[in-house]
Amino acid sequence: MALGYALLLAGVMLSPLVLVVLDARSAGWSQIHAVVFRERSVLLLRHTLVLTGLVVACSSTLGVLTAWITERSALPFRRVWTVLLMLPLAMPDFVVGWTWHARWPRIDPLFGATLVMTLGTYPLIYLPVAAALRRCDPGLEDVAHSLGLGRVATFLRVSLPQLVGAVAGGAVLVALTVISEYGAFEVLRYPTFTTEVFLQFRFSPPAAGALSIPLVLLGLLVLSGEAAVTRRWSRGRGVVRSRRCTGPWWRALPPALLPLGLVGLGVVLPVGSLIGWIVQGRHSTLPATATLAQATATTVRYSAAAAVVCALAAIPVALLSLRTRTRPAAALERASFVTRAVPGVVVALSLIFFSIHWARGVYQTGSLLVLAYVIIHFPLALVCVRAAAERVPAALIDTGASLGRSAPAVFLRVTLPLIAPGLAAGLCLVFLTAATELTATLVLAPIGSETLATQFWAYQNEIAYGAAAPYALTIVALSVVPGTLLALWFDRESNRTARAAR
Repeated sequence: MALGYALLLAGVMLSPLVLVVLDARSAGWSQIHAVVFRERSVLLLRHTLVLTGLVVACSSTLGVLTAWITERSALPFRRVWTVLLMLPLAMPDFVVGWTWHARWPRIDPLFGATLVMTLGTYPLIYLPVAAALRRCDPGLEDVAHSLGLGRVATFLRVSLPQLVGAVAGGAVLVALTVISEYGAFEVLRYPTFTTEVFLQFRFSPPAAGALSIPLVLLGLLVLSGEAAVTRRWSRGRGVVRSRRCTGPWWRALPPALLPLGLVGLGVVLPVGSLIGWIVQGRHSTLPATATLAQATATTVRYSAAAAVVCALAAIPVALLSLRTRTRPAAALERASFVTRAVPGVVVALSLIFFSIHWARGVYQTGSLLVLAYVIIHFPLALVCVRAAAERVPAALIDTGASLGRSAPAVFLRVTLPLIAPGLAAGLCLVFLTAATELTATLVLAPIGSETLATQFWAYQNEIAYGAAAPYALTIVALSVVPGTLLALWFDRESNRTARAAR
């Protein structure tokens, strides 16, 4: 039964790929060739690749440096710094891009896009690298020092090779985020493949379907690269001992300037700008389709529904992959992650194609939007639930069964309480990302139903800063609480993993 459920779920997750091909095929090969192989498509591909490379390089550098500072320096209050460095994940990239463009309208598009995306994605490198540093054996660094290597040489020749797998995993998430981003690049006037797909969707949906194919292939290429790097650089854990520098607190002040600067540029400056525009007034000739309260309620309703569905759907997949450990189970779990390589606008286009041809009843309904959120964000919930399920001792479940308890009773009384923290983390992560989702919401939101993101987008198109600011600030406020809970859960899980490895 669990295998059948996993097969059904994998089919749903992979359906956007099939539907995109069918959508493009309906346009005909001549139109596909005319759209994909034109000169502008080559330019957009170059823009996307250049920007992705720059953001991955900058985010990797900053992520490794901040992780090193928080884990290896004498910086006090490490948990507080973890929360602060995670806050940029609660800041929608299109809001940050909008605040930077509004303050500096002549900012260079490539520089602005690189800056905004780096400020928003470096936590994706910081998190896995910080966790890897807690598991690394500092004895190797001591041996390198005893052989005469300096701090920089020791880091490059001893520590960095142990972090390559973590950096690669985070870099893949950064690359996929850049490939799928739309709002920030549209505001900063930096065209990429995703912005072109959205533009074509307004005027020629078949052309948008055709342009989606190279975008999906690019995402799958990035995802396959991560698997190759992980296999190449996976290493044993060795013996783990705690390594924290001790000394006067003032010695940690110079290295603290980097995380302080990142939080200032990525969080304090955008939030300060939003508050400033609210204080200045909210004049706009564009009437609000939804009030702030209505848009907030709609956002919470759709995001919460997607979070609950994702968390519940992740439980059987995680338990199946851990309990059976067979290749089919691993393949089904892996299939669930493929959607991370598919931009939200492509998922939305595939669902429109599906609803128009086979399910007209759900077209332009909230159910279709929630389904899009589930397809896009399900892998995030699965990662959290799987991490918690790995800590459930199989002996406990077997003991419960040997006492005559039924499988549902063992799940409710043994398994569920133990995976509850991971389940809560998955709920927070999906809610946070769904509340800040823009492209799929713009395409699939029912007529007359405005979320915070869509109402903000309508105002910013009219350059109505004061009117747009309250909606943007509410998105940030909604995301801060789950973002903080997520950071605390990560800190706790990393410490438990490090203790278990000792």
